[in-house]
Amino acid sequence: MRSLFFYGTLQHGPLLNCVLGRSASACKATAAELPGYAARASADGLYPVLVEAPDAVTAGVVVQGITDDELARLNFYEGGFDYDVRAERLASGEEVHVYVPGQGVSATDALWDFEAWRAKWAEMAVWAAREVMAGYGCLSRDEIAARFPRIRARAWSKVLAQSGRHGRDVLDGRVEILSRRQGYVNFFAMEDVVLRHETFDGGMSDVMDRGVFVSSDAALVLPYDPVRDRVLLVEQIRMGPVGRDDPVQWQLEPVAGLIDPGESPEEAARREGLEEANLRFDVLEPVGECYASPGATTDFFHMFVGLCNLPDGVAGIGGEPSEGENIRSHVMGFDALLAMADDRYIANAPLGMLTYWLHRHRDRLRGAS
Repeated sequence: MRSLFFYGTLQHGPLLNCVLGRSASACKATAAELPGYAARASADGLYPVLVEAPDAVTAGVVVQGITDDELARLNFYEGGFDYDVRAERLASGEEVHVYVPGQGVSATDALWDFEAWRAKWAEMAVWAAREVMAGYGCLSRDEIAARFPRIRARAWSKVLAQSGRHGRDVLDGRVEILSRRQGYVNFFAMEDVVLRHETFDGGMSDVMDRGVFVSSDAALVLPYDPVRDRVLLVEQIRMGPVGRDDPVQWQLEPVAGLIDPGESPEEAARREGLEEANLRFDVLEPVGECYASPGATTDFFHMFVGLCNLPDGVAGIGGEPSEGENIRSHVMGFDALLAMADDRYIANAPLGMLTYWLHRHRDRLRGAS
């Protein structure tokens, strides 16, 4: 058995327990200091980078009794971030093992702040670690590293899910997850879930085998100019119609995009307005939140109407080139959009919801402009 010194995110007990595969109360950590090193912040602040600094001291914790299997789990987890373990001596004189970054890991000049990280990122890190460690024994460290940006995005969606507004007057019942396996992972994922759940008579259902398409949360915003009574829609090719062999493969939609880790839905809506249509929103009116199809997918939408200026000539070609986006925008009067919805010409469910919400609140928004 070994003693390990943790100076970064693994000081967070729930995260360390998840990586080690221990129960919630199993890890006992003791405060300690490592001389001769400074823990500098990575560019995004999500983890520290240990760098040699003769006059510095890095605070952390020591966990004793790490087994060979637990060390293998740690190596798998840390290896995905290009960290490897080596022996060092603490200020107390105790010899421990420490994970240090590889040459490809860069740091800023700022010291890393564990408490600031824990306040913003710890919950996401635990969700992400659960998906990472589900790959232990069947995926390589390089495969995990390649998948990690999307793992983090899916984890952030789980954080957002804990504070949703929906769910009033429905059963808060027991759900037992017996197994959960990823059958496919790329940009999106497919999970096979074996479960049983509480029934409305207080019993439990039979064991069920279900599949779910796993994405991450998205922000959607319908740009609206209340002075000119105009809206802006975006048009781009969509994989849903392609996969369905729909002859109409370019679709009209609201401005939309996936929420980046650490972003609020409102921040994502404003960012997507700039990326897709070069728009800045004066006000974001919250419309609602919903699953695209809760029986089959985790796709979850945070929807807004964005008040903005839509003069003649504002429509054009946009999108983020690095993401392969080629997006054309269209400006039309609101009455024309409402007629499209009434005539069933809209095949995008969120756009239909946003259209009828705006129809209900249009007079209020125009009166305040």
